[in-house]
Amino acid sequence: MFRDRIDAAQQLADRLKNYRGKHALILAIPRGAVPMAKIIADQLGAELDVVLVRKLRAPQQPELAIGSVDESGWTYLADYARAYGGTADYIETEKRDQMATLRQRRAQYTPIRPPISPVGRIVIVIDDGLATGATMISALHGLRATKPAKLICAVPVSPPETLAKVAELADEVVCLEAPDFFQAVGQFYRHFPQVDDDEVIEILRQA
Repeated sequence: MFRDRIDAAQQLADRLKNYRGKHALILAIPRGAVPMAKIIADQLGAELDVVLVRKLRAPQQPELAIGSVDESGWTYLADYARAYGGTADYIETEKRDQMATLRQRRAQYTPIRPPISPVGRIVIVIDDGLATGATMISALHGLRATKPAKLICAVPVSPPETLAKVAELADEVVCLEAPDFFQAVGQFYRHFPQVDDDEVIEILRQA
């Protein structure tokens, strides 16, 4: 168990120390991973930005991801999406709602500059943990199309079967813990508060 996101980020930074001083680009999946990514970027001497993706929520179960969507509109659907009520009409409506949120967040988070280009860079994508892996899958898929020199997924905790999925899309996966018994990311942190938009905006402004 991690004390908090700071503890997890410091441990991840240590595992990623081979990338120190290599002009890496650290991309956080908002919102929870942004404070972590700031710590990792500072320790590695890397640039910090966000990669914007949103999970597609199951009907009546908003915490369950049945897929995800990136800023381009590319959509990942889990193989169990239909079993949880993910009809074609529902998915289209949910995708439209989540893309509206993505546009709003991009306007909030990086209002005076475009996203930092990952082309030809060592790119390390950070999240505070994976459950279904849906948002990480969309993030890695979209970034791969930009032709980074190396694409790395780095997370504190994930179930083994999710790691296997994301490993197909990354050149390297760094994960501190992969327990077989997994219910939610928050169970592996003693302190796991919500990260709000104001905190994200301030971290990105400083970066």
